[in-house]
Parts: sequence; structure tokens; C-alpha cells
Amino acid sequence: MQTATVCTRFPSAPAGDSGHERYARCVTLSKHVRWDIGADVIRGRNFDYGHTFLPGSLSNVDEVEFLDAAERRLLSQVQGRSYVHMFGLVEGFIGAKVLQLSGRHWLGDQVALEALVRFSDEELKHQELFLRLEAILAAQMPVGYTTTADPDAVARFVLGKRTWAVLAFILHIELSVQVHYEHSIAPQADLCPLWKDVFMYHWKEGCQHAALDELEWVAEHARIDAAEREAAVDDLVALVGAVDRILQAQAVADTQYFVATSARGFSAAERERIGAAVLRAYRSQYIVSGVEHPHFSRLLGAMTTAGQMERIMTALRRMLLG
Repeated sequence: MQTATVCTRFPSAPAGDSGHERYARCVTLSKHVRWDIGADVIRGRNFDYGHTFLPGSLSNVDEVEFLDAAERRLLSQVQGRSYVHMFGLVEGFIGAKVLQLSGRHWLGDQVALEALVRFSDEELKHQELFLRLEAILAAQMPVGYTTTADPDAVARFVLGKRTWAVLAFILHIELSVQVHYEHSIAPQADLCPLWKDVFMYHWKEGCQHAALDELEWVAEHARIDAAEREAAVDDLVALVGAVDRILQAQAVADTQYFVATSARGFSAAERERIGAAVLRAYRSQYIVSGVEHPHFSRLLGAMTTAGQMERIMTALRRMLLG
């Protein structure tokens, strides 16, 4: 397995650096870390079900003290399968949005155009990766696993929102990818080797994606007026609310699948405890880790008024406590 030595942070802007230079660095990094699904990532391997998939710091399985080691490993694998599904789902609308944004550079900075075209191409590759992984998982895991969100419907909903909100949302996702890999997945030595490699390679290309998201978000912020920004904040709240509804439904489905495939039965109270832990894990993975990223919070704070930030935080508190 390759070690994660190429990228530990997305390319930030030195003092006086131009947007052109940042786009150029993203192109250079894209060329440097480019990988192939079959030759580099999968390499003819299958998932090893004797190992954990999603580490405990992300899955919350250790909170459920009545589960034994095998049950915790199984729950990590169920969550790991949904982790694959969720990232495959978001790649669809990210790639479409980036391809749309590239049109703004058709007659302008051709380096910026190349950076965004590479970004969209990498997102298409990531979609293919996660589809191939889901096929492997479906062939190997017990029947009965279900997903609760239609990727095309989700993409249509997201792409119907204002660009400012969509770019904020995408940056939130890209920074979550980095936090998850750097702080939870990379340090864990006993994870399934294929599963760990998948997210190492995914993380590598996410580094320049976060930089490009930021460049485009800042440019969009400068492009629109105060009234449009006000409406875009409402769109961002709506996007996060939609994610939470997806997470609630998937947590229920995954809990039911875990209980059905476990070797023993669980009481109603135990099933409720498992479901609550899974939902907390999903909200932490897909909402909290991005919102609490220091760089994201600084950018969001710089591009919103105090009242707008309070609206966002009130909505988040309502979701996370509800």
C-alpha cells in the first residue's frame, strides 16, 4: 500500500499570490498525483471482512458498549459501505457544477480552464471508482442493504440552488474528506487495506479540489450583490437540511441492515441505541467535520454578515439537537 506523502493540505495562497498562480499550482498537483482506478487503487483486490472499514473515530461503534468486537467490525463495514455510497452520490453534482463553472474561463485564463476541466474529469473518475466498489461490496456482503437517496434527484436539487451556496457546500465536503483521511483513516493501522487505499487516493486528488472550490467561491462572492448573497445563505441552509434528511433515512436503513445481518437479536432499546449512534456518526461525518474546519469557518465568516452566520448556526443547532 502506498503511503500518504504527497498532499497534507490544499494549496493555499502565499501573500501577493494571484489567482492565476493558484490555478497553475492546482494543475501541477493534479498531474503529479494522477492515479488509475484499476492499476493503482483496486489492483485486483477484494475487501477483507476480517478488518474494520470505517475507523471508530468516525463510526462511533465504540459508543455502543454492548456490541462485541465482531459486531463492531460489522457495523463499521455497514457504515463503510454507506461512506462509499455517499461520496459517490456527491461526486455527481460536484462534477456537474465544476463543468458548468469552467464555461466562465473559456475565453479567459486558459490555465484556470485546464484546472477546472481536470477537476471535473477527476470527479467523473471518482464516480466510476465508487460505482465499481459498490458492485464489489454488493457481491460480497449479505443481501438487504439499501440506499435511501437517488443520486440524480439529489444532483438536481443541489444544482437548482445559487452558485454561492453550492460552492460553499462543495468546499465543506472537500474539507471533510481531508479531515477524515488525515485525522482518522490514515493513522489507523488495522483497517481493510483496499478500503483504506481507496480513501487515500480519493484524498490525494481532493487537495487541489478544495483550493479550486475556494477560488471559485470567492470569485462568485465578489460577482454577486448583497441581496443575492442573502438569498444564497438561505440556499446553503436548505442544502445542509437536505443532507440531514438523507442521513436520517440512511441511518435507519443501515441500522435495520446491521440488525438483520448480525448473528444475534437485539432488544428494541438496543436497536434504538445503535440507530442513535449511527445517526450521530453520520451527522458528524457529513455536517460537523466540514462546518468546524477552521479554514471553512474563517471563509464563511468573512463572506457572511453576523445575522447571516447566526441563521446558519441556528439551523445547524436545530438539526443536530433535533
